Order: sequence, then structure tokens, then C-alpha cells
Amino acid sequence: MKSIRRNEDAFTGLEAAIVLIAFVVVAAVFSYVVLGAGFFTTQKSQETVHTAVGQASSAIEIVGNVYGKGTAGTSVDTIVFSIGLAAGATPVDINKTVLTFSTGDTVETLAFAGSTTTDGSGTVTAGKWAVSSQDNSLGTENKVLDSGEQFTITAMPSTALNAYAGFNIDVKPAVGAALAIHRTVPAYIDSVNLLY
Repeated sequence: MKSIRRNEDAFTGLEAAIVLIAFVVVAAVFSYVVLGAGFFTTQKSQETVHTAVGQASSAIEIVGNVYGKGTAGTSVDTIVFSIGLAAGATPVDINKTVLTFSTGDTVETLAFAGSTTTDGSGTVTAGKWAVSSQDNSLGTENKVLDSGEQFTITAMPSTALNAYAGFNIDVKPAVGAALAIHRTVPAYIDSVNLLY
């Protein structure tokens, strides 16, 4: 008779528990790595969205009306308007702000002339712009537009504007979108005109 040999080696419960624990540990480490990468990606995407919103929204807004000064009956040569911070915007350094003046025929980047005196005796020359007054300043006057402050800007393009002339002024701060101002000179020109 042929003898049958039996193999009685078996996978014991202890060995099964060790293998199961190893699988659980590997799965836990893997899930921790995946979750960490997910949290990192989510945080980076939130930063990107907040940065994009900050860059797309304008940090400044126009306060009040836009006025044109010039010679009665002939032309407007100076444009005056006030700006303030938009709600929730960070302070804007006026020294790093660029003013661009454009009409249908010309485009001109006006040079920053600093500040004229607050009593109105300072003047702005052609091709330049300046801060002619600073209202609601918090302590000492500086060139940083803070919340609640208003800067009155006086801009003098190189070319004067006649009746019915349309123009654009883009106020571009260092951070955020530009503030676009589009106005038209009225039919009859006084020494001071409200521009629409």
C-alpha cells in the first residue's frame, strides 16, 4: 500500500494577525500621505484664489466728481478728482502709482510730481500729476493712501481738451486692478467744469 504523506503546516491565526496588522499600517501611512497632499493642494488653491481676487479687484475708487479746469470758452487743461480706498483694500503707495491719460488720438503716461502745497499755491506742469490735497489723514501726511483717507489728484496732460472731447485716465496702483475714469468735456467750457 502506498503511504500518503500529509502536510500539516498551516497558516496560523498569529501569522494572519501579523499580516493583517502590516496591511493596516501600510494603508494608514499611505492614507496619511494622500490626505497631507490633499490638504497642501487645497491650501495652495485657496492662496491662488485669494491672490487672483486681490489682483482683479481695484484697490482704489473715485470719491465724488471729476472736474476740469481751464480757460473759459476755449479748453480744459487740468483734471482734478479724489480717490479713496475700496472697501477691504490694503493701503496703496501713491509713489508707485502710474497715471495714464488717453484720448482717441494720444496715449500719455503722466509723470508723478509729488505733492503740491495743501494751501493751493502749488502748480502742476504739463505732462505731470500730483497729490494736491490729502484729507482725513491719520497723523502725519505721507504718500500712502490708508482706509478713510482721500487724496485729491491734479493731472495736467500735455494737450488741452476741447469741447465734447472724451478721455480716459487709468490710475494703476502697484497692487490690484487699475481704476478707469472715462469722462467727456461739456459743450461750453467754464473755468471749472463738472465732467460727465
